[in-house]
Amino acid sequence: MVLGFFDQFMSPVLMWIPLMALALTLPWLLFPSPSMRWINNRLLTLQGWFINRFTQQIFTPINNPGHKWATLLTALMLFLISINMLGLLPYTYTPTTQLSLNLGFAVPLWLATVIIGLRNQPTISLGHLLPEGTPIPLIPVLIIIETISLFIRPLALGVRLTANLTAGHLLIQLIATAAFVLLPLMPTVAALTFTVLFLLTLLEVAVAMIQAYVFVLLLSLYLQENV
Repeated sequence: MVLGFFDQFMSPVLMWIPLMALALTLPWLLFPSPSMRWINNRLLTLQGWFINRFTQQIFTPINNPGHKWATLLTALMLFLISINMLGLLPYTYTPTTQLSLNLGFAVPLWLATVIIGLRNQPTISLGHLLPEGTPIPLIPVLIIIETISLFIRPLALGVRLTANLTAGHLLIQLIATAAFVLLPLMPTVAALTFTVLFLLTLLEVAVAMIQAYVFVLLLSLYLQENV
């Protein structure tokens, strides 16, 4: 059976049982838990430093009521980085290449920020739909445009993460296939192709980390508008 380029994005199944749940559970097992000792090892120290720096950078511009989201967004950041990076390993599966999963993350969190804004400061939240100083004839059109842009936000979050990871995986597979085909025919060109493949893999590692950060950063910006 000849596999296509898009078969790598199909949800894996073992004995007719979807393995999506296992792929989502595995990243949590990789992070070391803090110990009861006074002095942690280097890995725990580095992990704690990264979490503190990330939380400080994300939540410094947000008002104090929004700091309740620190645990949730930090955990989401670590989770997305983990599954994005694990998907780059051979014979693995990247759950975040599925639009349904990304929308499952984006829609509830975006909706929660909107509901918080409408409950705590309804005037300010509704005021975002109409920029200050808008001419009267343009008011209906701008309200419609801003409302559409508001509801497109979760779709943009999910599509951005899905498209970037899918495009990177497809490009890696295309270049890897070309390198193996060229190896017996033109070894010099194949060596150059393997070099490009190595550099692209490093780029995809950076993309996997950056896209997880951008996903959480945009959610924090939406939260900042509503608290």
